[in-house]
Amino acid sequence: MRHNPAMLMLTRRAGERVVIGEDVVIDVVEISGQTVRLGIAAPQGLPVYREEIWLAIKDQNRAAAEAPADALPRPGSVPGEPAGERP
Repeated sequence: MRHNPAMLMLTRRAGERVVIGEDVVIDVVEISGQTVRLGIAAPQGLPVYREEIWLAIKDQNRAAAEAPADALPRPGSVPGEPAGERP
């Protein structure tokens, strides 16, 4: 795996923390072989994703932005969405 040369590289042990800004704390909860379990405390309004989920969301947003308007669902055709005009 290649790293960005500007990336800060840290070594932490289980039970140690990394603090980002004033609002984000990352706890190293457990290390088992090649797996590291992290705990992340962040403000509720700050989304925190695993990278593969974040990339999937970006791909879906890109695809939706590029989709022609007639390919989008019609109002009322989405289950749970009330029929009628969208605000």
